[in-house]
Amino acid sequence: QLQLVESGGGLVLAGGSLRLSCAASGLPFSNYYMAWFRQAPGKERELVAHISDTGNYQYYPQRAKGRFTISRDNAKNTVYLQMNSLKPEDTAVYYCAGKHPAKNEYDYWGQGTQVTVSS
Repeated sequence: QLQLVESGGGLVLAGGSLRLSCAASGLPFSNYYMAWFRQAPGKERELVAHISDTGNYQYYPQRAKGRFTISRDNAKNTVYLQMNSLKPEDTAVYYCAGKHPAKNEYDYWGQGTQVTVSS
C-alpha cells in the first residue's frame, strides 16, 4: 500500500499563493506516477496536475496551466503543488493520488486538504 498524507492547505486571499505537500510511505515512491486532484462542494473531482515517476514529465489541464506547478522530490518521498494567483473558484479539497505506470487509474489517495480562497 502507498500511504499518502497531504498538508499545506488553508485560507488565502484571492491572488495569493499556497504550497501543498504530500508525503508518501509504504511503497517505493519513485516507481509511481503522482497527481493532484480537487473536489469542490457539489462538483465532481477533477485533475489539477500530474507528474511522471522521474519528474521529467508534467501535465496540467487548462484550469491549472500557468498558475500551478507540480514537482516531486523522490529522495524525500514527497510531491508538491505550488499554487499561485489563486482564485475563489480554486476553493476545494485537494487530494494527492498515486498509481503505478502500468495502471490506468489512480488507486492510492490521501485524505485531502482544504484550500479556501476568499475574494
